Amino acid sequence: MKQDELKKLVGYKAVDWIHDGMIVGLGTGSTVKYMINALARKIKNEHLNITGVVTSNQTANQARLLGIKLKSVDAVDHIDLTIDGADEISSDYQGIKGGGAALLFEKIVATNSKKNIWIVDQSKLVDQLGAFPLPVEVIPYGSRQLFSSFKAKGFHPEFRITTMGEKRKTDSGNFIIDLHLGKISKPEKMATYLKSQVGVVEHGLFLNTVNTVVAGYDDGPRVFEAR
Repeated sequence: MKQDELKKLVGYKAVDWIHDGMIVGLGTGSTVKYMINALARKIKNEHLNITGVVTSNQTANQARLLGIKLKSVDAVDHIDLTIDGADEISSDYQGIKGGGAALLFEKIVATNSKKNIWIVDQSKLVDQLGAFPLPVEVIPYGSRQLFSSFKAKGFHPEFRITTMGEKRKTDSGNFIIDLHLGKISKPEKMATYLKSQVGVVEHGLFLNTVNTVVAGYDDGPRVFEAR
């Protein structure tokens, strides 16, 4: 199957975990788009009462167009389940997210969820994290200083740039610096280091977060329980 077909497969499968009365975190990205489409159909066909909590303006726009009821993360007292994509998932179920520049909101929603499901095509499953560039969200002020510090550390940083040649801004108005690390042998150590740097808002290492992974293979979706 083509990659888009695999994404569609797992996006449709993921709504099996959504039931009436749930508050559901809605992730961001190309795979999640399929899930949101499937969720809207399920809500309509089964007359479900579902509230969505979004992780980006992009997701909010899609969900509203499809008639999904939304609330802010600060307007709910819990989130039953969040379904999101991932850019890499290691064999021990640690992840890199943020390819869609929504890592800060994604991590806030994931952290406040009772259960997290990641939906991916099989290419996102790896032995070790790091081939995918690690996104780091930074405030604009002093971002060049952070860039220089990351470069001195040998992290091969790059500001994420738009097609117009400008620095990409997140929904919070921050910049993204992608670290081309190759391999991350000690994700916890890297996460601790990044969080200690003044000006870093959040990083794309999602550690000990996911409960269930739904991965798309040519013979159908496979479900892996992380913990």
